[in-house]
Amino acid sequence: MSPSHQARSGKEPSPTRPPGEHDVKGHAFHDEESDPSPAPAAPARRITWRKLVVLPVVLVVVLALTYVWITNVHLDSIAKNSLTGGNVQLRWWQHVRLTAISTFWVLIIAIPLGIALTRRRLRRAAPAFTALANIGQATPAIGLLALLVIWLGIGPRTAIIGIVIYAVLPVLSNTVAGLRAIDPNMIEAARGMGMSGRGVLLRVELPLAIPLILAGVRTALVLNVGTATLATFGGGGGLGDLITSGIQTQRMPVLIIGSVLTVVLALLVDWLASLAELALTPRGLEER
Repeated sequence: MSPSHQARSGKEPSPTRPPGEHDVKGHAFHDEESDPSPAPAAPARRITWRKLVVLPVVLVVVLALTYVWITNVHLDSIAKNSLTGGNVQLRWWQHVRLTAISTFWVLIIAIPLGIALTRRRLRRAAPAFTALANIGQATPAIGLLALLVIWLGIGPRTAIIGIVIYAVLPVLSNTVAGLRAIDPNMIEAARGMGMSGRGVLLRVELPLAIPLILAGVRTALVLNVGTATLATFGGGGGLGDLITSGIQTQRMPVLIIGSVLTVVLALLVDWLASLAELALTPRGLEER
């Protein structure tokens, strides 16, 4: 039909409809099935480049500035004896060793004990063990170390035992809290599917509790770095030797080197723990 014939008949030409839209008796209807489905959004990266780069760069800059400063400051014979001959490297590795060994024993003790205290047989004993761990952390660290020195003598073993006692509470309490926070219906559903008690623990309970457990481990790591500085009073070595030596001899460079290295180690350990926390947390439990 020509446009002139349409004008004479009183009908207007139908406008062009967008794809997926139809004209039914003068009404526009949209066909939802014809719309292309939106592409699924790419999952957000857990560990961004800022998380990987910013803090290490800051720590490297701090160490570089400290090195430049210490090589240009005047050191007398007492300060040189404390900072030369590989003494700084020795104290650093002693501190790392104290932190690593004590954290290992904290994990070996606190996580299995926390799991056991959430089982039916030992559930009533949980308050007693938590109170005992609270006593260990409420006791001043230097006083606890002094008591252990009287009992066990001087040495790295005494320092490690004191650090472990002081750091058990965060991991133990977070393990118990994480397992208790799980919805009982999820556990019953897993058992209804035929899972054994061990299977429920490994496949359901621990994956759901892992964020709280890792938060406790991260706290314990930083505590261990700080408490390990007191190992010097029990003959355990570490960076605490440099700090106490700088205070006793009134040599500021020695004190600054010991303090800066302790802070750098604490921040480095916390950064590594944060990366492990992000990597090990199940995606479904990540905070949006």
